[in-house]
Amino acid sequence: MKIGIGNDHIAYGLKLEIAQYLKDLGHEVVDFGHHNEDRTDYTIYGEKVANAVVSKEVDCGIVICGTGVGISIAANKVNGIRAVVCSEPYSAMLSKQHNNTNILAFGARVVGSELAKMIIDSWLGAKYESGRHARRVNMISEIEERQKH
Repeated sequence: MKIGIGNDHIAYGLKLEIAQYLKDLGHEVVDFGHHNEDRTDYTIYGEKVANAVVSKEVDCGIVICGTGVGISIAANKVNGIRAVVCSEPYSAMLSKQHNNTNILAFGARVVGSELAKMIIDSWLGAKYESGRHARRVNMISEIEERQKH
């Protein structure tokens, strides 16, 4: 799988560890993130990863900032993105199964690297169930269509 990854300065170290973890699992990683610990804005990297997911440059994305919240909000502003911020594996799994999320976010100040790996494993291992969930996912897409200018 081809996975885009993005981060701000707070998450630089965790991004490096997660990118290597993903490569060790056999995934191709495309790094859209910040490359050092100099202050920057998470919004830049949330949008970059989101655009790569929507354009199908990558299959899905992982974004990391201090809490995961800001970068996920930025990513969710791109039509077609369903980003979820998770601090534990169960919500990550259900977000994929029920909401067909295409970007996973978490916070470098919230989760450690081992918990982050568990969250990633749950998210990547889950499959969208469609069925009864498809109606709601389609409703989300309809909201996006109504909001286009």
